[in-house]
Amino acid sequence: MFSSTLIAFVFGAAAVLAGPLDLTYPRICGSHPSNTKLVAAERKFDAQMVAPGASPMGGEPTSPKLNVYWHVVSKDDTLEGGNVPESQITEQLEILNKAYDNTGISWNLVNVSRTINEEWFNEASPYSPLQADMKSALRVGGPADFNVYTVGFKTGQAEGLLGYATFPSDVEAELSDDGVVFLFSSVPGGATENFNLGHTLTHEAGHWVGLYHTFQGGCAEPGDRVADTVPEASPASGCPVGRNTCKEAEGVDPIHNFMDYSFDSCLNEFTPGQIERLQAQMRTFRGVQFGETTEEGTAEA
Repeated sequence: MFSSTLIAFVFGAAAVLAGPLDLTYPRICGSHPSNTKLVAAERKFDAQMVAPGASPMGGEPTSPKLNVYWHVVSKDDTLEGGNVPESQITEQLEILNKAYDNTGISWNLVNVSRTINEEWFNEASPYSPLQADMKSALRVGGPADFNVYTVGFKTGQAEGLLGYATFPSDVEAELSDDGVVFLFSSVPGGATENFNLGHTLTHEAGHWVGLYHTFQGGCAEPGDRVADTVPEASPASGCPVGRNTCKEAEGVDPIHNFMDYSFDSCLNEFTPGQIERLQAQMRTFRGVQFGETTEEGTAEA
C-alpha cells in the first residue's frame, strides 16, 4: 500500500495490542499498534532514517547474519509442557532462513536456554507484567540480536495468542523488552493444526524487522506503508485464493504474504517493497548494514 515514507514503531511489547483479541481468526498475533503510535513512529523514522551505505547509528555496521538466542520456557520437562526439542529448533531455523532468503537477512542459532517456569509459560503476554520479568531474566545481546521465547499462552489474556513481537524502534528505549514471544507448538511438527509449519516465527520476525500486517489500515492509504502489497480490508483465514476485500485495488488480497493471517501452508512470500522497508528499518534502528539485495523480485519460501 502506498506511502512516500517508511514507518517505525515506538511502543514496547506491553503496548503492542491496541485492543482485545479478535478471536474470529485462528492466527492471533499480538502486534497491533494504535494509530497514535503509528503517527509518532513515522515521524521518528523520517527523522532518523539511515540511507543505504551510510554508517548505521553512528558506529560500525552489524552484519545481516543475525545471532539467535532461543529461550525455551516450559511448565515442565515434557514436550507437551513446552520443552521444545533441539530437532524442532533446528528445523525452525531452517524454515526461517528459507523464508528470509532474498531479504539479505540470515539467522544463526547461537544458544538455546531452558527454563521451567509455569507462570511464564501459561501467562506471559503483552498484557502481563510476567513477560517483562521473563525477558529481564533471560534476554541477552544487543539491538541486532534476535531473542526468541517459546511459551504456552494457556491462561488469562495470553490465551489464544500465537505470538507477538517488538519492533525495531522499540530498541532505543527498551532493549530489555526486545524480541519475539511465540507459541511453542507452532514450530515445525508442533501440535497446533494449520500453524505448525514454522511460519508463526516467520510472521513475528517480520514485525521484529519492521513490517506491518498486510491488512493494516484496511483499504485506506497508507495502510502497511509498502507500495507493492495490495490493500486488504481484513486478515485472511485459511487460504482463500482470489479473495478481494478492497474492490478498488489493483489485484487480489495478498493471502500468500507472510504478514497476513493465512494458514502456514498458504504463506510463501515477502514483496520487494517489504524487503526495502525491512532493510531500512534494520539499518536505522538495529545498526545492520546490507550489501546488494540478492536478486530482484519477491522473496519466496
